[in-house]
Amino acid sequence: MSQFEYLFSPLRIGNVTVDNRIVMMPATTLLSSDHLIGDRHIAYYAERAKGGAGLVIVETLIVHPSSQPLMNEAFAYDEREVPRYRELTKAVHAHGAKVFAQIAHGGRQLIDGSISRLPLLGVSPLALSVASETPHEMDEQEIAELIEAYATCAGHIRDGGFDGVELHASHGYLIQQFFSPLSNQRTDRWGGALENRMRFAFEVIKAVRRSAGDDFVLGLRLSADEFVPGGLTTDDTQEIARHLVATGQLNYLSVSAGMGQTPFLITCDMSFPPGSQAYLAGLIREVAGEVPVFASQRINDPILAERILAEGQADMVGMTRALIADPELPRKAREGRLAEIRACIGCNQNCIGRVMQSKSIGCIQNAAAGREREWGIGTLSAAPKRKRVTVIGGGPGGMECARILAERGHAVTLYEKAAQLGGQINLITQAAGRQEFGGVVRYLAYQMEKLEIDVRLQTAATAAAVLAEKPDAVVVATGSLPAHPELPGADGPNVCDVSELLAGRVQPGKRAVVIDGECHYRALTAADFLLNREVAVEVLSPVFFVGMNVAMPSLIITYMNLCSKGAVFTPMHMVRSIAGDSVNAFHVFSFAERTITDIDTVVFAYPGRADDALYKQLKGQVPELYQIGDCVAPRKVDMAILEGHEVGRRI
Repeated sequence: MSQFEYLFSPLRIGNVTVDNRIVMMPATTLLSSDHLIGDRHIAYYAERAKGGAGLVIVETLIVHPSSQPLMNEAFAYDEREVPRYRELTKAVHAHGAKVFAQIAHGGRQLIDGSISRLPLLGVSPLALSVASETPHEMDEQEIAELIEAYATCAGHIRDGGFDGVELHASHGYLIQQFFSPLSNQRTDRWGGALENRMRFAFEVIKAVRRSAGDDFVLGLRLSADEFVPGGLTTDDTQEIARHLVATGQLNYLSVSAGMGQTPFLITCDMSFPPGSQAYLAGLIREVAGEVPVFASQRINDPILAERILAEGQADMVGMTRALIADPELPRKAREGRLAEIRACIGCNQNCIGRVMQSKSIGCIQNAAAGREREWGIGTLSAAPKRKRVTVIGGGPGGMECARILAERGHAVTLYEKAAQLGGQINLITQAAGRQEFGGVVRYLAYQMEKLEIDVRLQTAATAAAVLAEKPDAVVVATGSLPAHPELPGADGPNVCDVSELLAGRVQPGKRAVVIDGECHYRALTAADFLLNREVAVEVLSPVFFVGMNVAMPSLIITYMNLCSKGAVFTPMHMVRSIAGDSVNAFHVFSFAERTITDIDTVVFAYPGRADDALYKQLKGQVPELYQIGDCVAPRKVDMAILEGHEVGRRI
């Protein structure tokens, strides 16, 4: 019997049969051009179909000009989309997958109208948060206009060759806002009793059916729990699901969780166990009758996906970020090549993290994500001439470069001075809740073995040793060295770098100050490491808040964790000097001085400095010389992997 009895069995959804139970859920990519589906979009979705996903659901498409939460989102209401849809659906169908599209209006979830330049439309005049605009409460005419907008967009989607359409009624979007007593405080026929709060959804469903036809697949994505006081609970959503199913108009329900005030539940990061929301799908499935139910959130492993199906929690499993990280996950699982899967680690840095900064989607591990036209499946060609290539440095960038070089037919030798591969990733995994970063190393280290790359551990490559090998090309990936500003007292015995702390080379005392010089995870990771050892921690940062460059959903859950342990965050402060057990700081705007006393340990959380000495020694000494990752300039792991991939293709 197959290891995946359920995962690779077909499923009928309305009048459509999907080949397997793996679905790519809708997730914004910002790959559009002039708000239209573009060539990058088409390649992106075709890649997941090519890798074996049974169903692809295209990201949220906007139904009305008043709903534009991010720059460069695709508009479903623009009829110019229809020819582009046809190109996209043709590309996905060519690989045997079915393809739906999600349509939505954000309502108050948009935060403000700064992009659309229109007032927010809301169910009630209630702002999402203190940082949001108060929406305009829609009147009857405006509600009718939006209902018709959904219908028009569904018609465009059907005309574009899609197999189905999904209504976004989760994550705090407009239909959910009507459902929820937290956001719907109307006293007319659209509010109050549950029947009234569901009226908008019923009218949208009827309008979409009228436009798209009875034979077109229609689904709805539902947040099973908002997880906020006064919001929707699973008791509420089970009742909502019963009523939705009773219409006889829906062909599936897709289950998620959260809303605007709980964004960390919309895209769960590695703080949450894989599959932690599958039980919510199970609760909805209890009341869904014969209507298929989709589970989602951090299902990053085919074995986990199979278990969710086998236990009857869902009929389909959403593996969106898993498919961003490795589009070929379905094929590899079907063929039993589980060790070859590049598993999503739930870091959220380049998928939702980039999108929330209005940048197109990516993945820290998969350099081809968002670049499928150039780097996707089948684009890696054999090298015109086999070369002997030396890669110096066994971090993620060096290993990715070695992987690509070997796959293209080059003879690769990789030097790593440490006893194990992985570079600074091995330090990150020492912090609580960050162990999944080890997946980056596991995948690449397995590739070194599979491709029979000559890996030389505990071997520091000198210029003389490299030149003696007479390589045709050398790639220097030597990373970075600890560094911090030259402040008075910065070289004191109680001062260390975050890497020294995580490596266990420092015994912290009872009180510590962490000095943030990166505005990303270093300071937060150091603080958590110390707090878990019962060290009192204060984090100083020069910017408006600690961790300013961390994706907001992940930052919120990180703050919840650290604040519950007693962390003190002091933003807008820079350190002037360190004197024994005292740290002297000042406010960056008022310049008010502050001295923190009785400090046992001071930790610098800075990016470091490029370790480029070997590169400089080899310059002009070898036929081809390349430099990648932190030894160019200290940055995040995604850039090391991307540069390693690019150089691997170039040689």
